[in-house]
Amino acid sequence: MKYPCLVLDHDDTVVNSTATVHYPCFVEYMERYFPHYHCTLEEYFIKNFDPGVVALFRDEIGMTEAQMRHEQEYWNEYVSRHVPQAYEGIREALWRHKRAGGLLCVVSHSYGKNILRDYHMNDLPEPDCVFGWEYAPEQRKPNPYPLLEIMRRYSLASEEMLVLDDLKPGFDMAKAAGVPFAAAGWANDIAEIERFMRGNCDLYFKTVAEFQSFLFEEG
Repeated sequence: MKYPCLVLDHDDTVVNSTATVHYPCFVEYMERYFPHYHCTLEEYFIKNFDPGVVALFRDEIGMTEAQMRHEQEYWNEYVSRHVPQAYEGIREALWRHKRAGGLLCVVSHSYGKNILRDYHMNDLPEPDCVFGWEYAPEQRKPNPYPLLEIMRRYSLASEEMLVLDDLKPGFDMAKAAGVPFAAAGWANDIAEIERFMRGNCDLYFKTVAEFQSFLFEEG
């Protein structure tokens, strides 16, 4: 097995969620509470990539801490009613990895309960561990805590793991922990994001099929 442990982001890496769930929720919320603010789906992808959604809310939209908590509650309720679909080919790749004896960990800015629901509803193998938004801020990516804890928990060396993520916080987390990083490039076709990922990441995959071929050394 090339990598005994896969560490996966969730949104836009395993499930197609920004375009179908998170952005529609964002638009709905902005129309109700911040009607002066608008951004396209492409702009939303870029802002999530860097500096991230928290900085977007706080620094660009100008939300207070109380307003950010309200938005989070609104988002969580919206997500509870909308299940994103897994990308074509992901199910087969993850089951193949698990059936070969590999570990499957998730490090995401979504809540663990929603991640587990999405895995169940999409017939994906249950993760061995999940580090979601419910963890303390200093234990979320880009902090390397999740990777260091996975290494400790399962007695893994950094080179035995591969992080797969579509955004810069995942890249920063992997770099800080010395863990190989693969960019998932199938969620969008935004040149700015692809240029950064191709220029800085250990690996870049434009399709799930490319990732699976690399993981299992096909072709």
